[in-house]
Amino acid sequence: MINKSVLSLALLLLSAVPAFADDHSELAGLVDEFLQGASVNDADMHRRFWSDDLVYTSSSGARYGKQKILAGMSEAPDPDEETAVYSADQVNIRLLADDVAVVTFRLVATSSDDSVDYFLNTGVFERIDGQWQASTWQATVVPQGASH
Repeated sequence: MINKSVLSLALLLLSAVPAFADDHSELAGLVDEFLQGASVNDADMHRRFWSDDLVYTSSSGARYGKQKILAGMSEAPDPDEETAVYSADQVNIRLLADDVAVVTFRLVATSSDDSVDYFLNTGVFERIDGQWQASTWQATVVPQGASH
């Protein structure tokens, strides 16, 4: 005879699997959408992606928040400035709780001259008002010639 507590726990765990799968897909899609938007300086995508209390640590070691990122978006882009197209590989999404996840990936920045730079990124996401937003971010540049 099956213990009712064990059966209840098994049913609870089975019902949680689709929710975690949905969150995983949603976060993976959000990262992809964000990188597409970042490739064209889409300020609305930045507003959506970053939480209001964001702590962002750049690859140069500077630390700042969402307002500084958005302020940089309002500056007119320099037409002579080289642009990059961003994508992600080696994506790993860890759902820690119903409303908290850690996402790690290697950012691939491909410049218009086809040169490629890599950055290791780690973001802590929180579900805020029903939407995943990055509340903490760390970017680390991968030195040229380093294995990645």
